[in-house]
Amino acid sequence: MHELLPDAKELRVNQQLGRISADDIDKLDQLLLILPETPKPAHFRQLPDGARLAAAHRRSAPGKPAVTRLDNSKQTLVIAGFLKPNAEAHERLSFARKLVAAAIGCKPGQLGIAAIGFSRPQQGSITLDALSAALAAGFSLPTFKAKSSELPFRSVRLLGLRSKLDVARVRAEAKGNNLARWLTALPPNKLDARNYAAMARDLARRHGWQFTRYSTTQLEKLGAGAFLAVAQGNADNSASIVRLRYRPKRRTAKADVALVGKGIIFDTGGTNLKPFQSMLDMHGDMQGSAVALGTLLSVSTLKLPYAVDCWLAITENRTGPTAYKSQDVVTAANGKTIQTIHTDAEGRMALADTLVLASREKPGLIIDYATLTGTCISAVTTRYSGVFTNREEWHTRLQRIGVDSGERVWPFPIGKEFLQDLDSPVADLMQCSPNAAGDHILAGSFLAEFIDNDVAWLHMDLAASNHKGGLAHIPTEVTGFGVRYTMSLLMDAKLHEAARG
Repeated sequence: MHELLPDAKELRVNQQLGRISADDIDKLDQLLLILPETPKPAHFRQLPDGARLAAAHRRSAPGKPAVTRLDNSKQTLVIAGFLKPNAEAHERLSFARKLVAAAIGCKPGQLGIAAIGFSRPQQGSITLDALSAALAAGFSLPTFKAKSSELPFRSVRLLGLRSKLDVARVRAEAKGNNLARWLTALPPNKLDARNYAAMARDLARRHGWQFTRYSTTQLEKLGAGAFLAVAQGNADNSASIVRLRYRPKRRTAKADVALVGKGIIFDTGGTNLKPFQSMLDMHGDMQGSAVALGTLLSVSTLKLPYAVDCWLAITENRTGPTAYKSQDVVTAANGKTIQTIHTDAEGRMALADTLVLASREKPGLIIDYATLTGTCISAVTTRYSGVFTNREEWHTRLQRIGVDSGERVWPFPIGKEFLQDLDSPVADLMQCSPNAAGDHILAGSFLAEFIDNDVAWLHMDLAASNHKGGLAHIPTEVTGFGVRYTMSLLMDAKLHEAARG
């Protein structure tokens, strides 16, 4: 494996059915206990030392966890939280994140999770959400300190279950999200364009994916002038578009889904240079590609029966004598000409050609991910991401997938009427409008012009890619938003099948 990839070691997860005994708890350093918002005395009687836990609940402030230590060999710390039985996914996941954070402060070796007092389906959902939070918190993002820190815990034990849970999906989603967050957090001198492509190649070898790298020379032959306009400011020819193919059956099968990711590994803004504060964290401008790659890893780990392509548009957006400029006119791979307006709108340029290449393969559905516009953050904050599609009738379904998965989205319109704001006197369309109003909608409308063959397409503007304090079950500011959403889209909503229909 490439030296910059995360350690493949995973947390151990054990499950135990039936009533929780004192011996069970004696093995734990910490126990996360989840009870209904208004627990009954009978709920506490199901637990060893339940009277102590009930007393801790009475002492706790309204809406706050009850915390106590048990008088056993490990002095097990019990953190009891109280949750509405009908809470939606985002609330459950956020609740779980906060409980796990309280446990991590004491560095448990073995963490227990138990949900008591809920129906069987509710217990299953709540326990899996708590496990999702534990798997996210138990993963360390890259650090280059001389002394490495220990993992917060070694294993997780699920207690008091009425029936065994299928944890494979939760583990696969965590694996994909952890990879997305890891890649996003790497410094830009470590995750440069060459290393990124090399890491993708190593992952392909490990997981049996087909790997193709389109160099700048090959992209010139393909006429990918929009991508190359962004790449031409780089000091070398390290930029590329990478295609990965997961084929569970026939190697030649047409893709059911194509995942496309914006991989701007550092964004200076180009000739229209960003100010310091806006440029500081622009090593994370490749998070869209990391989410696409993480989603592919989740799909592959579960061995889902879908053929999936993954396209990564990998380049920097540099300033310098060779960088592209305002008023340059370039030709994209589908022959459309683009008048450049602002060089910091580079993401849509890099994606345009990548979408052309992806849609030429005629997949059932294309999903692209990009940290694309500030106006989307202004519209929905960093708690939601924006979604855009050339299938307007999907808006309600897309929103519902967000509610059910806990990664919430808000649909926006796109279409020809918005292209009036991108009308160019010298080219087929402008890259963006000189006026910033509704730029997320204009960007989506721009990208739609590079979907060939009327392929069903969904664009995700990752406003929620970074959220201070974490989001849903993810404890870090870098969220990896999109992996869990896409797995719900494929496995629950099966929207890729609707696209084929």
